[in-house]
Amino acid sequence: MTKLLIVIVSYNTRDDLVTCLESLQTSPPGTDHAIVVVDNASNDGSVEAVHLRWPDIEVIPLATNVGFARANNIGIQSHDSSLILLLNSDTKTPMGAIDTLVEALQARDNVAVAGPRLINEQGLIELSWGRMIGPITELRQKLVTQLHTYGVSIIRQHVERKMRQEQFPDWVSGACLLVQRPDAEAVGLLDERFFMYGEDVDFCAAIRNRGKRILFTPAAEFIHLRGRSRTAAPEATERAYRRSQLAFYAKHHPQWLPILRTYLRLKGSLPDQ
Repeated sequence: MTKLLIVIVSYNTRDDLVTCLESLQTSPPGTDHAIVVVDNASNDGSVEAVHLRWPDIEVIPLATNVGFARANNIGIQSHDSSLILLLNSDTKTPMGAIDTLVEALQARDNVAVAGPRLINEQGLIELSWGRMIGPITELRQKLVTQLHTYGVSIIRQHVERKMRQEQFPDWVSGACLLVQRPDAEAVGLLDERFFMYGEDVDFCAAIRNRGKRILFTPAAEFIHLRGRSRTAAPEATERAYRRSQLAFYAKHHPQWLPILRTYLRLKGSLPDQ
């Protein structure tokens, strides 16, 4: 059985996907591994590009776009492995990063999930972990992220200090998330109600509810070219985000759901169900 399965979900991100796979080729993990690309019915030649460059990499081409959570589940179920790495197609893997993440996960007791530090191409740190999402924490996360992106000095210093410390948060980003297979299977994998966004927070919550811990380790660092799908299809991405947000609150904070729906309706952002 392969020790590590790397699952990459792709949707019309051919150039990023090629860059992601190139980085895995030039910086392969020493850990015994397999790579599977699950393509959500891309029409940009993503599948053909992978077949041409890497005929040994398995590609699962889907007939329709089934969403991020379901596509990851299809990839997870395609192989046996003791560890699963969910990796966005818009990431780059530096030398040794995957092995460092694996070592960090396996060195801590009762840890089921590990996430690395994420940075963009300019080296700006991404706020990639946090407390369980709710009305207050979600607002705070968005505000801190925006102020950090805009370069507000006191916020940027605070974020960079936090992101250089090992943490045991409520969740880590699904852009690069390493999980023990038994724990992933015990919670039924990713909740497929979340088409795009929120599935990582929900997944980590389910695992924490079983008494396991979530680890953020700055010892491992990956590059994340965030926001490519939003740039390519901003309206569709916004609708997908809002649907997932509603599904998340319906599941975790049902008392707040009517307020969220009213807010989105007044804002003109309430998606069709």
